[in-house]
Amino acid sequence: MSDTHAQTVPFVRDTMLSEAPPPAGQAGAVRWLRENLFAGWLNTVLTVLGLVAVFFLLRGLLPWFLHGVWNAQTLGECRQIIAERWGPDATGACWAVIRDRWTQFLFGFYPSELYWRPVLALVLLFVALAPVLFPAVPRRLTLFSLLYPFVGFWLLWGGSIWQPVMVLLGFVLGYGAWRLLRDRAPLLAPFAGVVVALLWWLVLCGPLRDLFASILPIGLESVRSDRFGGFVLSLTIGVAAITLSLPMGIALALARRSDMFLIKTLSVCFIEFIRGVPLITLLFTASLLLNYFLPPGTNFDIILRVIIMVTLFAAAYIAEVVRGGLAALPRGQYEAADALGLNYMQAQRLIVLPQALKISIPGIVSTFIGLFKDTTLVIFVGLLDPLKGITDAVRASTDWKGIYWEPYIFVGTIFFLFCFGMSRYSMHLERRLKREHR
Repeated sequence: MSDTHAQTVPFVRDTMLSEAPPPAGQAGAVRWLRENLFAGWLNTVLTVLGLVAVFFLLRGLLPWFLHGVWNAQTLGECRQIIAERWGPDATGACWAVIRDRWTQFLFGFYPSELYWRPVLALVLLFVALAPVLFPAVPRRLTLFSLLYPFVGFWLLWGGSIWQPVMVLLGFVLGYGAWRLLRDRAPLLAPFAGVVVALLWWLVLCGPLRDLFASILPIGLESVRSDRFGGFVLSLTIGVAAITLSLPMGIALALARRSDMFLIKTLSVCFIEFIRGVPLITLLFTASLLLNYFLPPGTNFDIILRVIIMVTLFAAAYIAEVVRGGLAALPRGQYEAADALGLNYMQAQRLIVLPQALKISIPGIVSTFIGLFKDTTLVIFVGLLDPLKGITDAVRASTDWKGIYWEPYIFVGTIFFLFCFGMSRYSMHLERRLKREHR
């Protein structure tokens, strides 16, 4: 061994090797295929089976899509065009029904000369959501976000402008009462705010609305709720229920973890009752039974009744999702808040809820997506949802009697775009909050 080492000539490279391309199997598409589709015999078998399934699926669907007709007046004309172009046995989609009735799918039976109102309400909705969803948007727009529910209601339903103004004044007076008593009687202040607002709405709101409407009649043409339909109806119910159910769900989650027996018991009873009842039952309650609990002669709008029930239903589920986030926080976070001398509200607002809501984002967004899709259930209370209500109305005409898949595909695609958008935003929000805690 010593002789061998003594005769070894040390080698030190004094020039750099020239760059060479990687082997063909370790770069580009070939590498991606090997790592993702053919990494082992099981992966290879599953890939082959998947490709065979996709092949048979496309073999049946592609001709139907490619033979589609976009310009026809009736289903019979559609079928005639397909037979002339592709043969008597050919099949194809009749997208002409979407071209002919797309306004009905979007606006239902809303008056056509007033389409600008739901369109403007949708545009203003995005403006109102911008400061809430994106921190780069100026915070001053948050004031418009608070006013938007009243603006959107007035645009969609129309009527005197004094109706939403008087309702808004009830919130303002309730907030003023809370601010007035907040420092003097912290426990009494919330109840005082609620009582002042209720007194305003029940006693003074109606007479003052009529008085101002007679003095200064400003308003838009009224649109009845039975004229709503399609995606205008789904978006109205979905956005309102999502907006209202989140704060209500957070309050229920905090109440369920409260140390006060009565608050905790009421919260548990409400959540368990709502979760144990199908949504359709609540919708029937909104349609048939809710009026029995209101004063005689009260005409409570059916869409508002549905919004209330859908909001209660979603709030119960969100409460459990948020409660899971609260339970996931380590005990040290609560003790840290106590050590800083924060009271209950400050601890929840500054320390506990920001972390719990970040944990709960996937569950909350899943609840919102399910809620938005469940708006199609309003067909059972006589409202024309875009999936079945409007589709049946379109099929009831002699021109499009017999059309089947095309309306469902169109409506499903729009639902997918909305739900996919919510899902992607939740992922963006998770990444942003994770980055901010580095």
